[in-house]
Amino acid sequence: MERWLLAIYLVLSGLAVVQAVLVVVQTWEHHRYARSRLAKMRAYPRKGKALIVAPCRGKDVGLSRNLHTLFHQDYGNYQIRFVVESAADPACPVIRRLLAAHPQMTAELLVAGEAVQEGQKVHNLRHATADLPPDVDYLVFVDSDARLRPQWLRAMLARLDRPGVGAITGYRWFVPSPFRLSNCLLYSINAKIAVLFGNRCPTIVWGGSWSIRRDTFEALGIREAWAGTLSDDLVASRVLREAGLRVLFEPACMTPSPADVTLGGLFEFTRRQYLFGRWYVPGGWTFALGMTTFVNAISAANAGLLLAAVATNVVNPWIPSAFCAAFYMLSLFAGLLRQDLVLSYFPQWYAKLRRARRFEVWFSPLASLVNWVSVLLSIGGRTVRWRGIRYAVGNDGRVTAMWRSSKSADQGVAQSERSDSPENLAEPDVIPLPSLHDRARFRAKFRRRTA
Repeated sequence: MERWLLAIYLVLSGLAVVQAVLVVVQTWEHHRYARSRLAKMRAYPRKGKALIVAPCRGKDVGLSRNLHTLFHQDYGNYQIRFVVESAADPACPVIRRLLAAHPQMTAELLVAGEAVQEGQKVHNLRHATADLPPDVDYLVFVDSDARLRPQWLRAMLARLDRPGVGAITGYRWFVPSPFRLSNCLLYSINAKIAVLFGNRCPTIVWGGSWSIRRDTFEALGIREAWAGTLSDDLVASRVLREAGLRVLFEPACMTPSPADVTLGGLFEFTRRQYLFGRWYVPGGWTFALGMTTFVNAISAANAGLLLAAVATNVVNPWIPSAFCAAFYMLSLFAGLLRQDLVLSYFPQWYAKLRRARRFEVWFSPLASLVNWVSVLLSIGGRTVRWRGIRYAVGNDGRVTAMWRSSKSADQGVAQSERSDSPENLAEPDVIPLPSLHDRARFRAKFRRRTA
C-alpha cells in the first residue's frame, strides 16, 4: 500500500475510532444524567393546571393500557383532551370506554375532521388548541402509543418555569412485541438515538411526550406555525430555537412504547423520520447523513481489508483487524451501557426485554447499518405515508397534496391491537424508579430466576 494511501487510511480509521469513543462517552453521560434525574422524581412539585392533548388515529398496540395511564397521573390538577379525525375512528370506542370508567376525571373527546393540505396529526393538534380553557397554565402533548409512569406529568412540568426554558421533552423506548428481527432492529436503532438526548446536548422536541407553558405557546404562535406542515415537533423545535429558548430533556418522561413492525414497515418508519428531518431540520439531517456514512463506510472498508488480507495474504491483516476489534468492542461497551438503562427506566420489563437487550449488545453494528440505509433512503423523495395517508411535501416543508387510503388507518410502528379488552384496564404497569439498593436486589432476583 502506498504511504499516502496508508496515511489517509490510518487517519480516517482513527477518526472513526474517536467518533466511537465519543458515542461511548455520550452514552455514559446519558446514563449518569438519567440516574440523577430519576432519583429526584418523587420530589417533583405539583404546579398549576395542565391540559393534556392526546391525538389518536387507529388502534396502536396496547392502546387501552396506554391511554389508561393518562387517567392515573400523580398530579391532580389536570384535564385530558383526546382528539380524533372522525367519530368512526377505531380509537373512539376505547376512548369512550375509558371516559365512562373515569367519571371523576375532566376529560373529553373532540372530532377534528379531515385535514386539508396539512398533516392529520397537525390538524388534530390545531383543532385541540384552538379554544383553550381559560384556567390552563400548561399544555402537555402525548402520543397514543406511549405508556406513562404515574409521575410523568409532574416531571413534564417540574422545570418548565425556569428562565430561558421553552419546553420539556421526553422520548420513547420501544418494547418489541413480539421478539423478532424487525422489532429488535427498531429497538436497537431507537436506543442509539435515545441516548443522544442529555443534559447539555442540543435537544429537539419529541412530539410523543412534551410540554410548554400556555403563554409561551401563544406568544410564539406555535399553533399558527403548524398550519400547512406535516411535523408538529420539529416545527415547534424550530420556533423555540428561533426565539432563543431551550428544550430540556427529562429522563422521567422516557416512555415505553409497544411496537410490532414488519421489515418493510421498519424501513418505512425510519425513512419517514429522516424525511421529516430533511424537510424541517436540514442541518441536523445533513449531519446525520455525514456521520452515519463516514462511520459505516470506514467500518465496511476495514472489514473488507481484513477479508482481503485473509484471502490473499497481500495486505497485512493486523491493522484492519485491530480497527475492526476496536470498533466492535466500543460498540459492545456502548450497547451494555444502553441496556443497563432498562433497569433505571423500566425495571419491571427487564426480564421481558432480555432477548432484545442481548440482540442490541451483540448485533449493534447490524442496527447501525440498517439505520444508515434508512438515512440514504431519505435522500430522495417528496412523498411519505403516515397512518394510512400519503403526503406530498414541498421544498418549504408545506404539504402540497395528500391521498387517503381506502383501508383503515395503519399504526405507524404498531401493527395490531393486543390490549383492548376490559380486563386490560388495570393499573399501569410502569412503576417509579427503584433505589440503588432495589436495583441490585432486582438484578440478583432476576439472575436467580433465569439461572
